[in-house]
Parts: sequence; structure tokens; C-alpha cells
Amino acid sequence: MYGKAFAPEYQGALTTLSVNSSLTDVLAAGAEQLKAAEQAGEHGEAARSGLAVAEAHRRLGQVREAEDAWKASYRAARDADDVAAMAWALWSGGTLARQRGAFPLARRLLGLAADLGEHGGDIVVRGYSLAGLAETGRIQGDYEAVGRLHEQLLAEARRRGEARHTVWALEGIAQMHRNSGAYDTAFALFEEAAEIAAGADDRRGHAWALRGLADIVSVRDGDTGRALALLSEAEEGCRAMKLSGALAYNHKMRGNVLYRAGRYAEAQGLYELALGEFRAMKEPRGEALSRLGLAKSRARQGQDRAETAAELADLAGVLERIGLRHAREMVARAQAELGLENAGTVEAAR
Repeated sequence: MYGKAFAPEYQGALTTLSVNSSLTDVLAAGAEQLKAAEQAGEHGEAARSGLAVAEAHRRLGQVREAEDAWKASYRAARDADDVAAMAWALWSGGTLARQRGAFPLARRLLGLAADLGEHGGDIVVRGYSLAGLAETGRIQGDYEAVGRLHEQLLAEARRRGEARHTVWALEGIAQMHRNSGAYDTAFALFEEAAEIAAGADDRRGHAWALRGLADIVSVRDGDTGRALALLSEAEEGCRAMKLSGALAYNHKMRGNVLYRAGRYAEAQGLYELALGEFRAMKEPRGEALSRLGLAKSRARQGQDRAETAAELADLAGVLERIGLRHAREMVARAQAELGLENAGTVEAAR
């Protein structure tokens, strides 16, 4: 039913790149092609090779370089009067904005990208942009608003037999079910995503699906060994492709698994590792979640209650400002778990 996964963001002379190409290889090939296109005055090719450069920088956690690259890609596309290429550049910019925690900007850029994709007759960039909008809402915890859009995009991807997009939609829906406590449904969806990704040779999608399965195996079944094995398998794919963000989230999840198993000192080490990785790539959501895990781990090892209360109160304020509703609820649960419900509030953090 599904063909081999492909990467539509690798365009022009870079279509030979695989969805599993190392990001350092993508960056090198894209930069070389971009330079040649600029020297030849080929604005369209510059826009499309510049898109690959922007995406490689973003996924490597190089925020400033990614910002410069997607904007340059947009300018080149505009000079070439290539509406579809303009849409792809805006999609990249919107995805970067979401990664940086700038959710209003992400929604604006992704909305523009979807409109231009439709205007330019590129259904793929339209679909990716709508998916970006859905993911933005999901990350913020607005499940009611984006659940239907996720389902719609899943149906479209299945109809086209597009493995990579089907895997993305399944994982997003699974995560919402997991966060709502429907572990069995979430597990089945993550499992299907993993199977499709493996069959389509989509290492990135497979790594994220394995991470989701590990989470549920840990929280639902209490099977620490199996969860850690799944995360180790996922980490191999992350390292092979140099997926900095996915690797950081893998380390953070490993911390979660160890914390649930009562292995607090080990969990603290993983949270500290993930925190450093997220800070290096300026990823505020991952940074906040790592701080949360770190605060809980330290509290379980005897940290002063006042220090823990202050850290959780500060985190509550940070997440409130970013607009991460689900993560803010996680802080409230941590305060209750540690008996600190009345020790820190959003107001106290301001």
C-alpha cells in the first residue's frame, strides 16, 4: 500500500538525496548546489537548494543559520516568481518558529505557506503546512481544535499512499491519545506507525514511533528493560542521520523511563544531558520538559523542598508564557506528586 518514503523538501538538483541522508551530507550538498545556482543567477534552483540547507540547519539545531537560509530561499523564490517554492520556504520558517517556541509566528507562516501551496498547485507543501498547523496546536495542548485536522490529513496521506506523512499523522494522533490516558489506543497507533515507517525505510519516523512505544511500555506496563531497548534502537537511527532534536527528545524520554523506575540518579544524568542539548539548539519546549524532569529527580533525592517549589513555580510561569497548556498541566501534576500544590503558582513565578 505504501511506497518507499521520500523527502519532498529535497528539490531541484537535490532530489537524489534520500529521506535517510545524513543531515551533514544534506547540508554539504545543498550548500554546494546553492552556491552554483547563485553564481549562475538561477533563482529557482537557489530557492530549492536553499530550502534543503535551511532544513538541514534546523534539524541540526542551528537556529540562526536556519533562519537566514529559509529567508534567503524565500527571496530567491520570489525573484523567480515561483509560488510553490515560496510556500516551501515559509513552511520551513514556520516549522523553525514552532521549534523555537514562537507559536503565533509559526501559525502565521504555516498558514501563509498552506495558502500559497494551494495557489501554486503544490498539494504536498499545502499538506505539510496544514500538518504543521495541526502539530503546533497539538504541542500547545489544543487537542479539540486540531484532532479533526490530524484525522483529515491522515486520511489524505493514506489515500495517496504517502508513507512518511501517514506515519507523522499516526504519531500525532497517538500522542494525543497517550496524553489523554488512552494508552492502548496510542500503543496501537504508534505500532502501526513503526511498521509503516520500517517498511518504507523512514528512519526518522521509525525513531519517533519507537520513542512513543517506549513511553507507553514504561508508563502502562512498567517494563523498563523493554522501554530502554526501544529507545536504544531509536537512538541508532537518530545518530546515523545526525538528528539532534530527535536525539535530545530520546534522551529526555530515557530520563522519564528511569524516573518511573525509581532510578532517580540515572534519570537526573539523562535530564541534564537533554537539557544541554536543548539549550544548544534553543528549543524552549524541550528545555522546559528537561528542567521539569530534573527538578523531580532532584526532589526525589532529597533536594530542599523550597528549591523544588521555586523551580516548579518558575517553570509554570515559563510554560504559561510560551503557551504550552499540556506541559503546564504536567507541572501542576508534579507539584501534586511532590506535595507542593500550594508552594508555587503562576503568580508566584512572575
